[in-house]
Amino acid sequence: MGKQQDVGEPDRQSGSDTTAHRPIGGSADARLALAQDPTTPQMTLIDLASDPSAVVRKAIAARPDAPAQALRPLTRDHDRQVREAVARNPSTSLANLMRLVKDADRWVRWAVAGNPACDESIRRAMSEASDKELRGLLAESRELEPELAAKLTDDVSPEVRERLATHTHDPDVITTLLADRTARVRKGVARNPRTTAEQRSALAADPVVDVRAALVRAVELDEADLARLVDDRSVQVRLAMATSEVVPSRIRQALTRDSDEMVASAARDFRPGSGNSSAVRAPRIAHRPSAAGAGRPGRAS
Repeated sequence: MGKQQDVGEPDRQSGSDTTAHRPIGGSADARLALAQDPTTPQMTLIDLASDPSAVVRKAIAARPDAPAQALRPLTRDHDRQVREAVARNPSTSLANLMRLVKDADRWVRWAVAGNPACDESIRRAMSEASDKELRGLLAESRELEPELAAKLTDDVSPEVRERLATHTHDPDVITTLLADRTARVRKGVARNPRTTAEQRSALAADPVVDVRAALVRAVELDEADLARLVDDRSVQVRLAMATSEVVPSRIRQALTRDSDEMVASAARDFRPGSGNSSAVRAPRIAHRPSAAGAGRPGRAS
């Protein structure tokens, strides 16, 4: 079913904007089965949205075919996992997503970031949020408008700028962040496969070791840059080259004779596909880990 429209009409049974609870008989398991059954009538789904069981309400919240009258009250459910399910639901209306992106619970807010129904208005609200992780998830979005991407290049958080630098497809943003004074941001640019050969040469000469090491692990370089980096003064950079999936075999062969035995040994022992590469991963989408109180999405707390 397509995206539901949240028209904001009061519920006809209760006279308010929440659905009146009309208990449905049977055990919680039976009601859950009903909530998950694709043939369950829409009016029954609306009734189940006020079920006493949070598991049942969550099942309704996750249904892409759930009617707007069912999803609307669930955006204010006292159980945060129910609200989180609504935040992920691609049929959730923009009005409800706007409410959820400002939710008091971080996992609910972060779930909105992964919802494909988000439009520019939701992304703009994310860009203005005080939640650094929410802005970071926005920075990794491929649908990010140029205006919002440009805004994030001045974000107060270096982490947000780094995540933008790593994932952006906007050449103007890459150019701006290449000149960022914070090394971790330039490290993000170094890992971005959409940099130009000229930009990669500039990064190969970056004064910060971590930037050069990230570069050789992530992207292919011109001969001149490889020739310079194979003799880099930093063991860390040469070790990164020795274990990089994208470095040509002839360069790795040269590193088997490196003056540092750790580098030489790593070059000799390297096996393609051994998991040494630090290629850019897909953007992190906020999924709550099973352990309570865990930290940011995709990271240990």
